[in-house]
Amino acid sequence: MRVLGLDFGSRTVGVAISDPLLLTAQGVEIIRRERENKLRRTYARIEEIIAGYGDVDRIVLGYPKNMNNTLGERAGKTEEFKAALERRCGLPVILWDERLTTVAADKAMTESGIRREKRREYVDEIAAMLILQGYLDNCRQK
Repeated sequence: MRVLGLDFGSRTVGVAISDPLLLTAQGVEIIRRERENKLRRTYARIEEIIAGYGDVDRIVLGYPKNMNNTLGERAGKTEEFKAALERRCGLPVILWDERLTTVAADKAMTESGIRREKRREYVDEIAAMLILQGYLDNCRQK
């Protein structure tokens, strides 16, 4: 059994996957699209990734809350993406608070010595890993 982690952005989706023991999250890729509303290929690629692993039983999707715990426009788009994923993939999609994951991803890359120009290429994948790792850690604590 594995869990797929997603960081849904306006033009990218960072993708991470858990190991079979549900201990760690590893980055898979960043799915890019030219326009925000062009999601058909994004859904198809997510379905391919799920089929490739074969044992994914749920998806954890980063939920962008504001720092004061309110929901903004991006949260609404994430909820629409969640509903479409559930319809297309037939898997439960769990919304997971993603506050500060992009900041944490950027900080981790800075501390690792990755140049600013290269950080943009990887930030969404690392954010997906942090979202998924937070979910996995929370599940182990329960």
